[in-house]
Amino acid sequence: MPDLKKQQTSKFIPMAFDIDMIKKVYSRMTNHVDKAREVVGKPLTLSEKILYTHLWDEISTKPFTRGEDYVDFAPDRVACQDATAQMALLQFMQAGKPRVAVPTTVHCDHLIQAKNGATSDLQNALNTSNEVFNFLESVSNKYGIGFWKPGAGIIHQVVLENYAFPGGMMIGTDSHTVNAGGLGMIAIGVGGADAVDVMAGMPWELKFPKLIGIRLTGKLSGWTAPKDVILKVAEILTVKGGTGAVVEYFGPGAQGISCTGKGTICNMGAEIGATTSTFGYDDSMERYLRATDRSDVADAANDVKTYLTGDKEVYENPELYFDQVIDINLSDLGPALNGPFTPDLSTSVGSDMSEKAKSNDWPLKVEWGLIGSCTNSSYEDLSRASSVAQQALDKGISMKSDLGINPGSEQVRYTAERDGIIDIFQKLDAKIFTNACGPCIGQWARYEDAKNAPKNSIVHSFNRNFAKRADGNPNTHAFVASPEITAAIAISGRLDFNPLTDSLINDKGERVMLDEPTGWELPPKGFEVDDNGYLAPVDDGSRISVDVNPNSERLELLTPFEPIGDDISEAKLLIKAFGKCTTDHISMAGPWLRYRGHLDNISNNCLIGAVNAFNKKTNFVKNQLTGEYGAVPETARAYKANDIKSIVVGDHNYGEGSSREHAAMEPRHLGVAAVIVKSFARIHETNLKKQGMLGLTFNNENDYNLIQEDDTVNFLDLSDFAPGKPLSIEFVHLDGSRDVILTNHTYNQSQIDWYKEGSALNLIKKQN
Repeated sequence: MPDLKKQQTSKFIPMAFDIDMIKKVYSRMTNHVDKAREVVGKPLTLSEKILYTHLWDEISTKPFTRGEDYVDFAPDRVACQDATAQMALLQFMQAGKPRVAVPTTVHCDHLIQAKNGATSDLQNALNTSNEVFNFLESVSNKYGIGFWKPGAGIIHQVVLENYAFPGGMMIGTDSHTVNAGGLGMIAIGVGGADAVDVMAGMPWELKFPKLIGIRLTGKLSGWTAPKDVILKVAEILTVKGGTGAVVEYFGPGAQGISCTGKGTICNMGAEIGATTSTFGYDDSMERYLRATDRSDVADAANDVKTYLTGDKEVYENPELYFDQVIDINLSDLGPALNGPFTPDLSTSVGSDMSEKAKSNDWPLKVEWGLIGSCTNSSYEDLSRASSVAQQALDKGISMKSDLGINPGSEQVRYTAERDGIIDIFQKLDAKIFTNACGPCIGQWARYEDAKNAPKNSIVHSFNRNFAKRADGNPNTHAFVASPEITAAIAISGRLDFNPLTDSLINDKGERVMLDEPTGWELPPKGFEVDDNGYLAPVDDGSRISVDVNPNSERLELLTPFEPIGDDISEAKLLIKAFGKCTTDHISMAGPWLRYRGHLDNISNNCLIGAVNAFNKKTNFVKNQLTGEYGAVPETARAYKANDIKSIVVGDHNYGEGSSREHAAMEPRHLGVAAVIVKSFARIHETNLKKQGMLGLTFNNENDYNLIQEDDTVNFLDLSDFAPGKPLSIEFVHLDGSRDVILTNHTYNQSQIDWYKEGSALNLIKKQN
């Protein structure tokens, strides 16, 4: 490890944001939890304590049924990243409110492309996205929203450092908002329309979640890291096993994991479809709060400490209180790699990977190792990875792969640079990228022609590894690992390298072994930062004007959606999607991020990644008006121009992945009336509802096979749309034959009202 340099005097003195709000939450928590315990009639999990504390109607008079009851909540705060904030704020501007009703922040972390390194990449982002950044800053200033400048850091790391607090409830316009569970929150990723509800002072609706308890015993050691815990959980539950549930970690093993390690575990809960994940308040959280200059929050939390974790009886007999219980012994856990192309395909490092890679023709040579992202960019992560990197220098081992580093925040970067950590990576010719998402969300300018780039393997500490996710190359096989394992594999250049057993040849021809990683949970000399990148809003933003150039390619003021109505007839099948169809397939990220504030322009990427079930091609569907094949958006626009509604059909877990509401808004904008699938990912289903569309599931999933390429679609009983009542849909085939298919839905009366008004936002405006 590097020698710590003499600590410099910081020009920025951190402080606890919203301390009065936090104390208010704690002041009502004891009474709310005690009343909830009486109503439920049994001890409570941590998740239940937080949920019952944040009811819109404050104190519950009845217990809620998990997985069935829709409940109105009052979250404490909202966080938005720049790509999704554009659409969220464009919607909020239409809500008729002078100021946000709850503390809200905007973080500029997605629109910064990784290419040459931090300095030039950040300047390029400022040059190319200045219009968007200025828009976000001015809207934030006008409506009382805290603004974090480009380069300030990745939203979830910044939130953990500044805003997250034990027992709180927040929502964010990014699926990895769940990262804040590392500080004992219920933090949930949502679409922008949900965020608008909360910012506008409206209740936020959520189906009361089921509860999955994960009991951790033993202790992490050696090469095993918190990342390996969630990689194991993903293997067990798969990408949809957590759907509709909160995952609550507990047990003696949980106590030994750092706060940022807990954040890593919660972060990738998004990859199992979980509503969120959380841990009970403990000493590691208190240490982190005090290290990030929030001793006032820690003191307040200590006053209600027993209310910030599950009741003792729950953890002693979890099977009585959780819907599912999973046991993991950390002492038996080893390092793993998950992937490629899905985050739940887990393989132990070493020989298991050798066998699996050879049988599946995965490239064993690793071209890049990438460390960072919102999942693993803490000071602890960088320090432990740097201890592995230092060994390459000390033992004379030449790097076999390129190495890239994305620090989580300016505070982390500044402190890591002060302590010599960044210098270690630089001595290995690593590229230090901006404190931003970069390759994690497709913002990696790795190739001139990504579509025709070669087959290769990369290893990263990120959370998501769908095809084309990092660099746009469909042939990049991305594997998810801990920062420590990523560093070791980058040094070796081999996907099947096992640092526990395998030696390396150094520059002198000697066989050497890598020692176990070491590091610091928190910086020994404390955190330090010169400029953290935060801009506070003015007290009165009424005089601030927010202008959008009508000729802009990046930003477009919204026009309210018209209600679809109760007569959907003679609609056309737009696409029958085959297999995995994530939000990346429905609305790609990467270069399309530049259009996230312009609905019409970004709609040109609508479903272009989805595989057409009839020809197994992407972005190549039949236009029933012409009989010709063409791009999905163009075909949808042709139907819309002729006043013809269209229908999308999908497979299981449709809309898995990001919270991006563009995956719902784009089809809506292009005239899609309904999406009919075998099953939905939670956030996407909600987003469809919010935008006034029909999100339906097959009553018999085998009916998916009945749908043909030239189908015309008629809804037979939409005029009777009601909670719990299935809808019958007639599919008329080209030969004149017909199939009537029964579909189910989860709409309650409030959500049906959204549909009837054209969108949830339309209803908010009407109520104002």
